[in-house]
Amino acid sequence: MNYSLQTLRGDVFGGLTSAVVALPLALAFGVASGLGAIAGLYGAVAVGFFAAVFGGTKTVISGPTGPMAVAMAVVISSHADSIEHALTIVVMAGVIQILLGVARVGRLVSYTPYSVISGFMSGIGVIIMVIQTLPFIGLPVTEGGPLKTIRQWPDALGDINVSALAVAAVTLAVGLAWPSRLRDFVPAAVAALAAGTLLSVLWLDDTPVIGDVPTGLPEMNLPTVSASGLLADLQPALTIALLGAIDTLLTALIADSLTRDRHNPNRELIGQGLGNAFAGIFGGVPGAGATMGTVVNIRAGARTRAAGAVCALILLALALGLGRYVESIPHAVLAGILMKVGWDIIDWRYLTRLHRVQREQLVVMLVTLGLTVFADLVTAVVLGLVAAGMASARQFERLELDSVTSVPLLDSTFLADGDDPDDIDQFSARVGLLALRGTFTVASSNKLIATLGADIRGHEVVIIDFSDTVYMDDSAALVVEQMIDAAIDHRTECIIMGASELPLGSLQALDVLQRVPADRFVDTLDDAREVAARLLAADT
Repeated sequence: MNYSLQTLRGDVFGGLTSAVVALPLALAFGVASGLGAIAGLYGAVAVGFFAAVFGGTKTVISGPTGPMAVAMAVVISSHADSIEHALTIVVMAGVIQILLGVARVGRLVSYTPYSVISGFMSGIGVIIMVIQTLPFIGLPVTEGGPLKTIRQWPDALGDINVSALAVAAVTLAVGLAWPSRLRDFVPAAVAALAAGTLLSVLWLDDTPVIGDVPTGLPEMNLPTVSASGLLADLQPALTIALLGAIDTLLTALIADSLTRDRHNPNRELIGQGLGNAFAGIFGGVPGAGATMGTVVNIRAGARTRAAGAVCALILLALALGLGRYVESIPHAVLAGILMKVGWDIIDWRYLTRLHRVQREQLVVMLVTLGLTVFADLVTAVVLGLVAAGMASARQFERLELDSVTSVPLLDSTFLADGDDPDDIDQFSARVGLLALRGTFTVASSNKLIATLGADIRGHEVVIIDFSDTVYMDDSAALVVEQMIDAAIDHRTECIIMGASELPLGSLQALDVLQRVPADRFVDTLDDAREVAARLLAADT
């Protein structure tokens, strides 16, 4: 791609526009994470710059996001005994993301079922909204997640700061009602930030504000990892790494749909990992691909990595001299902005169609959502994937069993060309034909033996047809062995027909066919008939 003046103009405008959008969100997510507003900016700079330069998506804008802020808040409240310890976990998460990219597992995220993603993201949106209810009415955030916040609601109702409530309500109203025709000039989040802050500064000055914010370059926090603490820190670090990977690669897919381009998921994880590692070193909030900033960046004309770098450098300039201006921003304003963010994160498009969703997928979505809100994020994703796998297995079971044909050879539709059913030899009624078409996996393996065992034992000879078998995993191969063993135990002769290389490889690797004599392997149905006739004639 030739880099022209028009491309440069688009990248600069995209970076500037996305920086305007990222600024209030970085401040809000910094406060929500527990590290502070300036830490949100530091995270936006570190993750945004390194992900843009070294990542695998040209137009993604990265920085603190809702899921990452929630995960960081959990780390600070439940896992870390100090801020330095929490930042060490962030660095570890960045290293894990780099290793995931080097191991080339980035593309696996695309296999995550939508029901899991929907439940997880909706759960994150609910958490953000619940946690922000206290600062929305002028009270400090309660550590310990949404459940502890809910327990504080009865006491909080008697201690409402009316000024903070008014400021938050105005901020939220502006964010929701900001006209779409003005969003190309002033993003809704920026307008909401300005409206709420001005209301507080000019009239309602008893609203709690951010307060002292350091300016200048951040201090380096070199990670200190001990052998004893490494294992304990691995779980929260893995949480941040996986959440960031999922969040980022889903955003990259959205960017691809807008630019008609294709991202490199493994390189993207390496770039995000570098960004999060440096965010931890310089005291920033961990981040991921930010959907809102990415969409704004692309619509503003950005087409290369330069836009993300420009956005990060603009935020760095603001971080170096923004402290005195940020100090007067009320917590209620940030709560109003995050209420809107939480609402937007909830997957309303999927929720409004729940009555049309298959029952299994509905259960998966609700389980993931509930665990996200009331348990922890990793448990939600892991158990959601397990539930989705079980639901998919049931579907595959039905499809795979539908591909099985078990009939007496007399009733078979597998007749040779020109055959007349009335002319079939006298032995046909004593021979069974078991045809395994398509793919067979663990999903159907348990049902195969129960479904087909009686059919096999009901014949004197059974032809097991692998002519149309495409794939067979180890579980299904071992079930075939059980069927052969059951047939032999009941003195039913087995003929193996048309075993192609792929399923035969699994069968031979496990010695599944070892009890079948070599002369019972045939290629065609005519050959199978001859062998069956010979076996039955010898028996009479």
